[in-house]
Amino acid sequence: MAFETTPAADCRRPGTREMTALLAGLMALNAFAIDAMIPALPEIGRSLDVAEENQRQLVVIAYMLGFGSTQLIWGPLADRFGRKPVLAIGIALYCAFALLCGVAGSFTLLIAGRAAMGASAAVTRVLVVAMVRDLFEAEAMARVMSLVFMVFMLVPVLAPSIGQLILLFAPWRAIFLVLAGFGATMFLWSWLRLPETLRPEYRRSLAWREIGAAAWETMREPQSRGYTLALAVTFGALTAYIASVQQIVFDVFRSPGAIGWVFAAVAAPMGLASWTNSRVVGRYGLRRVGHLGALGFMIVTAVHAAIALAGHESLPVFVVLQGVAMACFAFTSSNLGTLAMEHMGPIAGTASSVQGVVGTIGGAVIGLLIGQAFNGTATPFLVGVAACAALAFLTMALTEPKQLFAPIRIDTGQPIG
Repeated sequence: MAFETTPAADCRRPGTREMTALLAGLMALNAFAIDAMIPALPEIGRSLDVAEENQRQLVVIAYMLGFGSTQLIWGPLADRFGRKPVLAIGIALYCAFALLCGVAGSFTLLIAGRAAMGASAAVTRVLVVAMVRDLFEAEAMARVMSLVFMVFMLVPVLAPSIGQLILLFAPWRAIFLVLAGFGATMFLWSWLRLPETLRPEYRRSLAWREIGAAAWETMREPQSRGYTLALAVTFGALTAYIASVQQIVFDVFRSPGAIGWVFAAVAAPMGLASWTNSRVVGRYGLRRVGHLGALGFMIVTAVHAAIALAGHESLPVFVVLQGVAMACFAFTSSNLGTLAMEHMGPIAGTASSVQGVVGTIGGAVIGLLIGQAFNGTATPFLVGVAACAALAFLTMALTEPKQLFAPIRIDTGQPIG
């Protein structure tokens, strides 16, 4: 299926496969920038005289804070000036700040550069969602987002190994050079091949009143508000997993050597579920598949928490049930995110920004609270995740009680235009 020409785009539209790969590559800029750093933290600490080991975590945390800080800026800019030029500016800044980090002579400058990198890269999260919404709707949008998410999920599995491989041949600064090179590649690819997807009639001014009105509409519209809140709670479970899994594998199961395959074993079902979602959502419907995924997520996490409370938790049980839970998470997040954007076409950029901020910051706060409850066992994590899954399902059910598990409504398979 190839994209059709619309007034919003030029004649150089890529096909669906290339567009999916391009969008996934843009999203992967973030995951690569976060996860490739993990093996280098000790060397960064030694090189920049960071005595306190916990301070090294700021290399990751500063990026995340920057990432959450600017999404409300990129969306309105993209609604005013178009997706393509705003995306290009954000990626160019990402490359520049990556180079700054690579030559930073102090830890303070490195942290500032990392925060600026995250703030710049937030443009990809906002605009990938907005561009998919520009071109597709309902089940067709969910299929494309599922394929993007599937490719995106491979990066957290590969990035730490790539970072470690770079360290075998070069100092830690080379990782930032590779990040800048990756960013430059995505800049050229998107500039040469990506069409402008924003319709001329959907361009909005940068007047604060108009931006505020669009942001208010995003949270006032029941479907957008409900699914955004459900996603924030769901992402809280994912953030808790990322924050807690190292301690669980190292301290609870005392298997530090297993951390690599645990990550891979849990991530693989997520990628498979995203691919499966892209194949089945058009047949069974956006709501039916997404709602069943949320129900499965709630059931699996509840069973896992019950096993832990009964004292029968083990590393194999953890990996298997966490993998199944994350597969359900993939079905849930792809489709609920699409439903949140379903009525946001005229304000897609701003809506994506607002939903991204709520999901990112809300999920981070929830995940932090669960992670801080770690007490030497996996129980606080598993109970916290089960609570997130239950609250997300309840929020979703209250959002559209008459549409729960509803079958397919439309599936044109074509972009909007």
